[in-house]
Amino acid sequence: MGAQRPSNTTNLTKHQADPTDRWSLVVAAGLLSFVAMLDMNVVNLALTDISSGLHVSAGVAQWAALGYQLPLVALLLPAGRWLDQVGTRSALLLAVGCFAACSALAALAPWASWLIAARLLQGAFGAVLFVLMPVLAATSVRPELRGRAMSVPATLGPLGAVTGPVVGGLLLDHLGWRAIFLIKLPVCLAAALIVRRHAPRRGGLRLPDRGSLGDAGLIGAAVAAVLLALTLAPESPQWLLLALPAAPLVLLWLRRPGGRPVAEVLRAAGTAGVNASVLALAAGFAACHYLLAQHLRGPRGESATATALTMLAFPLGMVLAGRVGGRLADRWGARPTALTGAAVTTLGLALLIPLDAGWSALDIAGRLALAGAGMGLNGGPTQALVMSASPPGKLATAGSAVQLARSLGFALGPALATAAVATGDRTAPGTSTGIALAALVAATAVPLLALYRRFHRPRA
Repeated sequence: MGAQRPSNTTNLTKHQADPTDRWSLVVAAGLLSFVAMLDMNVVNLALTDISSGLHVSAGVAQWAALGYQLPLVALLLPAGRWLDQVGTRSALLLAVGCFAACSALAALAPWASWLIAARLLQGAFGAVLFVLMPVLAATSVRPELRGRAMSVPATLGPLGAVTGPVVGGLLLDHLGWRAIFLIKLPVCLAAALIVRRHAPRRGGLRLPDRGSLGDAGLIGAAVAAVLLALTLAPESPQWLLLALPAAPLVLLWLRRPGGRPVAEVLRAAGTAGVNASVLALAAGFAACHYLLAQHLRGPRGESATATALTMLAFPLGMVLAGRVGGRLADRWGARPTALTGAAVTTLGLALLIPLDAGWSALDIAGRLALAGAGMGLNGGPTQALVMSASPPGKLATAGSAVQLARSLGFALGPALATAAVATGDRTAPGTSTGIALAALVAATAVPLLALYRRFHRPRA
């Protein structure tokens, strides 16, 4: 065990110092980021179809989504610890292959228990992919190009989250719910072929240590308690008490061997505030996206297609600004670029607060595009900031912390929105209240990035 760690660290350091830029691997990281985030949202649209197709209740069908998200969040940090000790290429090929196999098994599910089991396994391998994506992008180019490289998965990931409902709607209307699991297979195959051909052969695989299961159980229980509390709070505020056990569970995990390395990396790199800013922006965006979709489909009575086209303004702005953000980070600096992006995102969400029933689709789309441009400017530079400050040999641990923050934000956002609009009011005033809270949450990213300690210099 101890003999393999130095070997992997040395290989990773050599890979970082390699003057050859492998942009094909950066593309593979972007493809995997897109498909992993797409999976988190596309299944939500199909729950009704799954319920009727497998003849189960809506509550049971919901585990097709929760079965993926819970192990994903629970295993992110343990996966980061494990991946610091194994070869990137071997782990990536294993995770991509198993992720695709679980998608095929889910599409073939004859009953609900089969589907839920496939989704639980897929969430576990999805956690490995989430951690490996920033590591693959960061180690495939020279340090001076890292901001540009990190912008690819940082932009395509949220793009997958936002376009998930659009893709899901088209597939459900024409091919049925099983197609939403099969659509990811060509992307996984393309990414696997790129990695197999271009990734250097460094390091092998080893089984995770036993403590990782205990770490995953503690983290998963804490996240489940918070999600359940926020989801059930509209029915009765007393449900918020359910979130209280989350704090002691996290503290217990931090005292375990699996939690201590994460705390040490955050302390050594000084990036706890940066990770918190990632969570804040993701939660604010996810809450606003959820509320606007409900508002457009509810009181306004927009069709699914019209709603999808309006909401696509956000990823469009994000994609257009994402590449610019990477170039600015390489030339201007990751921290100022990330700070500017957070401020622009907050401004775009704030402009949506006075939501009025008389607003046209273009009025909403323009504000969403501005918020999306801010996210595009922020995503890559923020990841580059964290990865550059990571101690040597701890890139996977640092990357897992970023991905956990982003995944928590995307998971907590809709639950936060539901709790904010406690009465279930989908009118413009009720939606405006929730959007105001979403903008406030996103705004906390600005001081968190502004106060980031400047004496942490990027590490080559």
